[in-house]
Amino acid sequence: MNWFYKQPVSILFKTGGLKDLGEELEKLGYRKGLLVCTSYFVKNGKADEVVKSTQGKITAVFSDITPNPLVTQADSCAKILSGDDFDFVLALGGGSALDLAKAACAVAANGGGALDYLTGKRTVVNPTLPLIAVPTTAGTGTEATCVAVLSEPALGLKAPMFSDYFYPKLVIIDPELTLTVPPNVTAATGMDALSHALEGFWSRNHQPICDALALRAVRLIFRYLERTYDDGSDLEAREKMCEASVLAGMTFSLPKTAASHACSFPLTSVCGLPHGEACAFTLDSLCHINADAENGRLNDFARDAGFSGAAAMGDEITRLKKHMAMPCTLAEIGLRAEDLPEFVQKCKHPNLLNNPVEMDDDALLRMFKSKAD
Repeated sequence: MNWFYKQPVSILFKTGGLKDLGEELEKLGYRKGLLVCTSYFVKNGKADEVVKSTQGKITAVFSDITPNPLVTQADSCAKILSGDDFDFVLALGGGSALDLAKAACAVAANGGGALDYLTGKRTVVNPTLPLIAVPTTAGTGTEATCVAVLSEPALGLKAPMFSDYFYPKLVIIDPELTLTVPPNVTAATGMDALSHALEGFWSRNHQPICDALALRAVRLIFRYLERTYDDGSDLEAREKMCEASVLAGMTFSLPKTAASHACSFPLTSVCGLPHGEACAFTLDSLCHINADAENGRLNDFARDAGFSGAAAMGDEITRLKKHMAMPCTLAEIGLRAEDLPEFVQKCKHPNLLNNPVEMDDDALLRMFKSKAD
């Protein structure tokens, strides 16, 4: 077996670690930065707190970010970056803020617009401004990856961009920042992390180091996600989910995700599901579908994770989804059986090819029809 591993991100995992931000910026020698965060952090004062903690090093804030960040928003942020002599960007928030910051840095350094990169008209060839990522949710894992996801509603498009320049220079993971995340977001981001870990494991591009990270992440998620959902003030559970999230991000960054994420893009753009719920919608089914692929390695993995096999692991995912009030049927997401032939065509993202079992039209139709009840 031939394989390659790379993880160039420096990670500071520390409860209360956001207090060390000013010291870390001083170590890196940065002098002028842009804070990228959602308007939520502007309104609750966290953005101002972060700005003050940098002792004048952050001189501007960009907060025009929606839950599924848009190419137009990335372009607006890139315009700000291009118009001043910033030497770093700090992204504070969930996957939306971090992904938008990655994309904006790329556009500012390489020209054009974000849509050019989503559609393949341009590629990221020039180094981007260094990014410091401070995630405030436990799930996206984008702080440890070379991936950014943007949307263009006019085209019904939600897709990832890839570049080694997207790896952050430094990540500060402070579990205290996740204590105020509401239950529905805790559930969605946690299932996103589970999707990253499982898809990174069963991807056709899997490799041993990522496999080991996947197992640790999956064990943590099955042990702590429900506990975190039920009691958001449980700091130990929050810490373990933050650990699982970054490990899951490291799991899929190189192997890439597979069918669950490929299907998640239209589940978000067409049905309006939040990203984590969209990934979770098919994840349990794919545990059953992929169980015997590659000599049953997923069954072996599931047993290592504490289950009797992949099917039992898939059933536990279904139970978790129901417990956390996540949609499990076509009716719950507004898809009719007659819509499926057209819908599955929208699932034909390249990540579908990473799945260990071929997911052609018939396989996709069978999977979605199994969710009719």
